[in-house]
Amino acid sequence: MAVIGTGNANGACSLLHAAGLGYGASIGLDLPVTVRLLDAPARRDLSDPNGLLDAVLKVWSEAGHPTPPGELAWSVRSDVPPGQGLKSSAAVAIASLRALVDATEHRLETPALVELAGAAQLQAGVSLTGAYDDAWAAAAPGWRVVDVGATSAETRVVMEGEGLKPEDWRVLILTGTPRDAHPPIESFAPHAIHFQNALSALQEGRPLVALTQNGRGVVAATQDHAGRQLANHAFVNGGRAAGVTGSGPAIVIVVPEGMDQAVKRLRNQYAQRAPDRKLVETRFVG
Repeated sequence: MAVIGTGNANGACSLLHAAGLGYGASIGLDLPVTVRLLDAPARRDLSDPNGLLDAVLKVWSEAGHPTPPGELAWSVRSDVPPGQGLKSSAAVAIASLRALVDATEHRLETPALVELAGAAQLQAGVSLTGAYDDAWAAAAPGWRVVDVGATSAETRVVMEGEGLKPEDWRVLILTGTPRDAHPPIESFAPHAIHFQNALSALQEGRPLVALTQNGRGVVAATQDHAGRQLANHAFVNGGRAAGVTGSGPAIVIVVPEGMDQAVKRLRNQYAQRAPDRKLVETRFVG
């Protein structure tokens, strides 16, 4: 067994849920994903229940890109907690496409990779929209507002901005029990004001405000009362921003660098208030 290609990506969190207004935006987190393309099956069993990696190979081939000869297999190493709204599928899609690029020495720019990642996620059924905003965040620093109704890479990104400096912020992720099902798209429309506020914040270059406003819209759409309480609790203890990411259940809390006591309080408080949840510390991707 030999490694013939390696690709990397990262997890991310939501700034604007695509179901709210038809526009989505995410920002990368330092939750690395590495995918290796192998010439024989790995010794360790690979969990890919939705067939995302098969879908990646299919869309790659259908796009006319060269495929390595012989039997192919995958190996995935991910620090992204699955089923939490932290863009694990987008990260795996981007990393596996980069492994194919590495294996074939076939140059592709990031917009083309994002388009293929979106097509693969649609084909595998892990996203209703293609999650192109998630794929951008998994592939590159900064944030981009993506029109989910666009039909090409040239028209998909409607706005973009710089990311948040990793050295300025600490990011806490409070995970939870994965949801049994994604909320229906219709549940988001009655709470459009929160998503409009998030979009307006991005237009003003305030991604942390967008993260919070978007989270409020998601907890309203999902009726996640516990998520609302736990996110609000972050502000009492020094958090600058907090909100549910994706459709949940994970809550992302952002604390300014240097506020060690605030982080300590949050750790202690969440250990008491949500002992069944795990707290993960990370940073934004610079």
